[in-house]
Amino acid sequence: MKLDKLILITSILLLLIFQANSKTTEGQTTKKQPNFIIIFCDDLGYGDLGTFGHPTIQTPSLDKMASEGQKWTSFYVASSVCTPSRAGILTGRYPIRSGMCSDKHRVLFPDSDGGLPASEITIAEALKTGGYSTACIGKWHLGHKKQYLPTNNGFDYYFGIPYSNDMDMVKGKPYQETCKLARVEDFNPPLMRNSEIIERPAQQATITKRYTEEAIHFIENNSEKPFFIYLAHSLPHVPLFRSKKFEGKSIRGLYGDVIEEIDWSVGQILNSLKENGLDENTLVVFTSDNGPWLMFEDHGGSAGLLRDGKGSTFEGGMREPTIFLWKNQLHSGVVSDMGSTLDLLPTFCSLAGVELPKDRIYDGNNLSTTLLKGKISPRNEMIYYRGQKIYAARKGAFKAHFITKSAYGGEDEKVHETPLLYNLDVDPSEKYNLAKEHPEIIKEIWQLVEVHKKSVIPVKDQLEERGL
Repeated sequence: MKLDKLILITSILLLLIFQANSKTTEGQTTKKQPNFIIIFCDDLGYGDLGTFGHPTIQTPSLDKMASEGQKWTSFYVASSVCTPSRAGILTGRYPIRSGMCSDKHRVLFPDSDGGLPASEITIAEALKTGGYSTACIGKWHLGHKKQYLPTNNGFDYYFGIPYSNDMDMVKGKPYQETCKLARVEDFNPPLMRNSEIIERPAQQATITKRYTEEAIHFIENNSEKPFFIYLAHSLPHVPLFRSKKFEGKSIRGLYGDVIEEIDWSVGQILNSLKENGLDENTLVVFTSDNGPWLMFEDHGGSAGLLRDGKGSTFEGGMREPTIFLWKNQLHSGVVSDMGSTLDLLPTFCSLAGVELPKDRIYDGNNLSTTLLKGKISPRNEMIYYRGQKIYAARKGAFKAHFITKSAYGGEDEKVHETPLLYNLDVDPSEKYNLAKEHPEIIKEIWQLVEVHKKSVIPVKDQLEERGL
């Protein structure tokens, strides 16, 4: 009798210990820490995917991902151009806090001396404290010098191009015409593995395919432990390249071919997760760094019903098509609440049981309860920077523009004595100025901006440093 009681008590204790150890910070029972994959495009427009309304570009993998997961229709990046946007997604902080934005040089170039400061903590660095293996595959653009490379920012492995695929162009050639011709020999970007150049110029016709293969290889080699993959595609940034298999595949033309190959890539990665038994323990996020590069016409994408594109602080420059997938874990559906790439770091850390450092300001929110339980997103505000200036801000449904300027070329900067005001829930195309009807809302948004400004401590401008 005493032995039976002892066995019963021991069994209860073991069950309680198991249950306690199987709870995440959000109270969800899980066998182990989830894996995370970010698939980050370059210059993809809000209207470039089938599931976001494009009539001729076929994206079956992403359409399926959206139908099974969460499709976010009001998801923002930290900037409307490459470098500051990438700093934002990886640090969870507006780039003004890290010095990764500038009024003169909007992005880093091959002659830039600066990069992401060592004091910044990336998603990879945060997750490594929780035992994660980490890989950066694709475009980096946060500093090409050794001290700034992914392998010095928390990533165990790097394979990719350190800046935009149009950089290191052969001198003396007309820029736009050369980009549209898209000949490999006209560009000289390096392809790197960790800190070594393994190919120059990078053979860009196969770059999407090779990025995909690298990501799958990392998944297969790390299937027994938690991992984080940051897959940052070099495309559809111009010049546009696609592999032989996708030449002439899309009726949208070359740009459509590129998007359809990226969609194929997404399908390959999702299949790999399923084959390795990881699809129910991996959160996959698909989005882009900024809106479409409209000045390249049919070689650029579409912002759909949104106004303007890459480089601007209108919605077309900073609202991105975004999809989350975590099989049998997410509260699936369409989410019209606000979210941002700034939110990924705190969300991942929460789901992984990793505590964020308390020595800095984060601009991201933890989206876990929205993802897992369908609760309202904690994000209700967004600041729109162009360089180091605040051009606009959103609070709830309303967005105020204090300064406007077209994306590239065209009109000069215009400071509005009375800010423009749009109700984005009603008017996402930003056509109908409501400033006269709602001066009290403009005042509220001004107050939001003033509070934010007071939290910003001046730091060194990393994009102004020039060298060789």
